[in-house]
Amino acid sequence: MRGVVERAEDTRIFLAVYQPGSATTPLTPAWRAEFAAYVTAIMRDVPEILDVIVGNEPNLNRFWMPQFDAAGGDVAAPAYLALLIEVYDAVKQSNPAVTVWGGALAPRGIDRPGTGRDTHSPTTFIRDLGAAYDASGRTEPPLDGFAYHPYPASSSVSPDRPTDPASTSILMADYEEKLRPLLDEAFGPGLPVLYSELGVETVIPPSKRPLYQGEEVATPVDEPTQADFYRRAIELAACQDGVEGLLLFHSHDEPSLVGFQSGVHYVDGAAKSSLEPVRDTIESTMCP
Repeated sequence: MRGVVERAEDTRIFLAVYQPGSATTPLTPAWRAEFAAYVTAIMRDVPEILDVIVGNEPNLNRFWMPQFDAAGGDVAAPAYLALLIEVYDAVKQSNPAVTVWGGALAPRGIDRPGTGRDTHSPTTFIRDLGAAYDASGRTEPPLDGFAYHPYPASSSVSPDRPTDPASTSILMADYEEKLRPLLDEAFGPGLPVLYSELGVETVIPPSKRPLYQGEEVATPVDEPTQADFYRRAIELAACQDGVEGLLLFHSHDEPSLVGFQSGVHYVDGAAKSSLEPVRDTIESTMCP
């Protein structure tokens, strides 16, 4: 299991805890108990942390397997709910003030078994989570809020562009039409939403290229476009009722070009030209 903590003075800290990949999916009672104990130990040892995100993209085979049973039914959502219940109950017993965020879903999936890359769309996964919650007999949801990763298909696509209404994918601009109704149906009205990952990758200038390894596999944009896309995302999230926050992923680039160069700082800590515009947007944005 891996805990990821972004922290700075006077900053609200979010702890995301998830296993390294699908080979270590916590499917058994013993593994779920170990996962929950790990989370509560961190929260106990670092009391400044009052927000924990459970898991990472459990609707993708990259982080959670199996996704389907032999008959093609969804087994990922019920199994993830079992983990969420284990962690929620353990954390609340240790410190009721901690906010537990569930979900952390990827924004797209194909809902078809036997492809070699079994995944669920967020639309299907949320509905199946709701069905598993109903079947659990619990009277209150085992989460205080829902985390979500509203990545467009590419960094070259603006984050405020909606999907086709018939699509099972969900992006930020689909909040009122897709995400909010699905969550209200699954868990009851009013569950807060946290956009816990959104990143826009930039082209690395030649002067910084020696600091990075590998070759770029995505479609990055220039720094003014990154600043503009982050501005659009921040302004959109600020005006969506029930959305509690947006976490930009990352603050600093990853050194491997296979990873994310989505920071407003290069890998050496130097500021990109997007830093100041993004900071200004964060400090000045208010919903009309």
